Amino acid sequence: MLNFKELSKKYQTPLYIYDFEDIKRNYFELKDAFRARKSLVCYAVKANSNLSVLKLLAELEAGADCVSMGEVKRAMYAGIPKYKIIFSGVGKRDDEIEEAILKDILMINIESEAEFDRVELIAAKLDKKARISIRVNPNIDAKTHPYISTGLNENKFGIDIENAKKLYIRAKNSNYIEPIGIHFHIGSQLTDLKPIEEASLIVASLLKQLKVLDIDIKFFDIGGGIGIRYNDEETIRLYDYAQAVLAALKGTDVTVVCEPGRYIVGNSGYFLTSVLYEKVNNTKRFVVVDGGMNDLLRPSLYKAYHAVEAVDVSGDISKCDVVGPVCESGDFFAKDIELPRLKHGDVLVIKSAGAYGFVMSSNYNSRGRAAEVAIENGKDRLIRKRESFEDLIRLEKEFL
Repeated sequence: MLNFKELSKKYQTPLYIYDFEDIKRNYFELKDAFRARKSLVCYAVKANSNLSVLKLLAELEAGADCVSMGEVKRAMYAGIPKYKIIFSGVGKRDDEIEEAILKDILMINIESEAEFDRVELIAAKLDKKARISIRVNPNIDAKTHPYISTGLNENKFGIDIENAKKLYIRAKNSNYIEPIGIHFHIGSQLTDLKPIEEASLIVASLLKQLKVLDIDIKFFDIGGGIGIRYNDEETIRLYDYAQAVLAALKGTDVTVVCEPGRYIVGNSGYFLTSVLYEKVNNTKRFVVVDGGMNDLLRPSLYKAYHAVEAVDVSGDISKCDVVGPVCESGDFFAKDIELPRLKHGDVLVIKSAGAYGFVMSSNYNSRGRAAEVAIENGKDRLIRKRESFEDLIRLEKEFL
């Protein structure tokens, strides 16, 4: 059991903590689920891009799913080989496309016909062949939060089946495009297997049509999005997940690529914050803490649930809102939850904070971002320093 009280004393708060042993277990469980077929687990860097987290996954032989050139560079810097890196994202700049081609990564994931045109044009200018996959939009309702649903026609992502097929034919006949992958990703925090099953069948059908046309697709990329338990969600069994995909691919010989982010790191992370004081407005109880929405945005952005517990505090409990110091009414971590009476210096742990926590943090209200700590082999170590005021003004002060 992690000693949150001691960690908060040693590193101060607000503080992110990642259990590296748990991250390893999650990675190997997912890899093992697809052991019946060639597979590549490309970790979704956007979930948690700390270099030490990426280095750990590189050592486990993971690849990387990246949505910016910054993420591609992070992955490579941390030791993930170029031939295991996929560059996705709906809006890639010309310079990013050029750099991806020059870095010779595994493939660029195409999201539109207009993007296909840019990639082909840039590859021709470089006189190089760009390896690509096309993100197919199967028009399947992922039954998740609308902000993280990506597989419907009303979402900005991907290309419909018929137009994707036309682009693959164009790619086959292009001197500068090499189509090697097919990709879909219908959303994040998925807890229902049925949409994944349906999407796999639809995209696998297209794969088989492409094979008939002698378009040699080598990678079947099922995206990520498998959900975790934040509260009382019924999650998908990894065996069932893998079998649904493998059943759709029966009769084909492709490498399965999956792009987990949240599943690998979500429940492996914790956010620690210290109580400043309590206040009561009429009958409404507030617990004011030193962490804010700039540190952990998900509750404010999605009204997302994170379990909150008081560390080593007991006694009578009552309902309260846990709120931060940021000058916004949306600055909260939890509402109407039951906690014991708390005093200055008590520590709260906010669970399931390993994914989309630090990476979405900001310097709003000129607040420095939190420190990050890894726990590995029973030992703790700092993997990102707390930001200082000097860090905040470093890129501005020379212009005064």
